[in-house]
Amino acid sequence: MSHLIAIAAPVLLLAATSAVANELPSRQLSEKSTIESSTRPRSDLAPVKMAQRAKDTAASKKSAAATPPATADVKSADGKDVGTVTLTQTRTGVRITGSLKGLPPGEHALHVHSVGKCEPPFTSAGPHFNPAQKKHGKLNPEGHHAGDMDNITVPASGNVALKIVNPDITLEKGKPNSVFQDGGTAVVVHAGKDDYTTDPAGNAGDRIACGVVK
Repeated sequence: MSHLIAIAAPVLLLAATSAVANELPSRQLSEKSTIESSTRPRSDLAPVKMAQRAKDTAASKKSAAATPPATADVKSADGKDVGTVTLTQTRTGVRITGSLKGLPPGEHALHVHSVGKCEPPFTSAGPHFNPAQKKHGKLNPEGHHAGDMDNITVPASGNVALKIVNPDITLEKGKPNSVFQDGGTAVVVHAGKDDYTTDPAGNAGDRIACGVVK
């Protein structure tokens, strides 16, 4: 009898050891699967994020569409009609379009100024629109003003079509960078080109045309 017990004991021990060995990889695999499952991005969140992004885009488009365009009737210092500029709110900023005529050929600075008053020689329009209190010029490391824009090039005919987007201003009232501030704003054409660096006006010279934004 003792002989049978002596034989059975190692057999039982071997079986128990085998069971534990088989269970351990299974448990490790289960734990690994749980960790991977918890750290792997949930694919079911992608449609939610896409839906939210689409919703935000639609809201932005709706806000832009709900903002009526503004205009500026631009005149020269001697009172001649230079043209009308239209400002339209878009998702990426304010689009400035229109046709100007009777301007001297060459490169000219075009800015948004901080006062809605155009009395020759147009110093009444004040400095550049600058709600963030920055320096002048897109090439200035401390710039640029919200009213700073790229130069326009007038051909020999004196007529030029504008198509500019200024991402730093808005037509939405109540915002710090809105062109509808107390006192208004104006679109001004300068005699010379903006060097995009020199504070406060880029050495752009005299103001030869101006239109109040309204």
